[in-house]
Amino acid sequence: MEHRYLINNVGIGLLWVSGCITVLSLLVIIVYILAQGLPVVTWGFLTQNPASHDRAGGIFATIVATVAVTLIAILVSTPISVAAAIYMAEYAGDSWLTNLVRFGADSLAGIPSIVFGLFGYIMFVHYAGWNYSLLAGGVTLALMALPIILRVSEEAIKVVPDSYKHGSLAMGASKWQTIWKVVLPTALPGIITGVILGMGRAVGETAAVLLTAGSWAKVPGSVFDPVRTMTVHIYTLATENLSMKNAYGTAAVLVIMVLAITLTSNYLTRRYIKKLGGSR
Repeated sequence: MEHRYLINNVGIGLLWVSGCITVLSLLVIIVYILAQGLPVVTWGFLTQNPASHDRAGGIFATIVATVAVTLIAILVSTPISVAAAIYMAEYAGDSWLTNLVRFGADSLAGIPSIVFGLFGYIMFVHYAGWNYSLLAGGVTLALMALPIILRVSEEAIKVVPDSYKHGSLAMGASKWQTIWKVVLPTALPGIITGVILGMGRAVGETAAVLLTAGSWAKVPGSVFDPVRTMTVHIYTLATENLSMKNAYGTAAVLVIMVLAITLTSNYLTRRYIKKLGGSR
């Protein structure tokens, strides 16, 4: 008996230590980046474009490019992913097709970003004739975010209690009405989580964007203009030793953006869950 409790306490202690190491590592990275970068972040730094061959100026163009390319990626990938998740969870069942799609999604999620970048360069930049552009970068990132949103959305839909569906069908609702009015609203928090994860991967990519969107540090006039995202800007400043100060400043702004998106989404999701629970 004592031996069993000892093993249990050791296991709990290891889990606790692992969790602390994970949180501590995250805090060290965030605090270090913010400590190095926040002194650089001023109103001029946020509203000016890079100047003097990236050695001076600000990051306004890169902020616009990052937001725009991420929006394109999410707007393209989310409808496709959620529609596929609905089909696999509610219509296809456990068949060879769904198993093949799941295997493909899991495989795509593990492919390095440079491979996506090469594919996007060949398919969109070269064959589609989009050249280095905001659209080419956004669609390439959509392909990277798609498997993440698909798998998370499918699991969120599958865990909706069957009693909700049976109750809706018993009241005369059709299959699609049940999915639209009952299943999707209940699974929405999980779907939002998938979208956030997909957005996180899109925001943090460098190689794929560099090979498809280019590295032109100007505000785009259309989706066919080349752009430079914040991650590419950090890479350029750091690897070419142009301005480590501005590189840290850009990294700090990027970290703040990601934290703001994540915290805001979590807050809205919690409010939605409370509202959904109160309406039942």
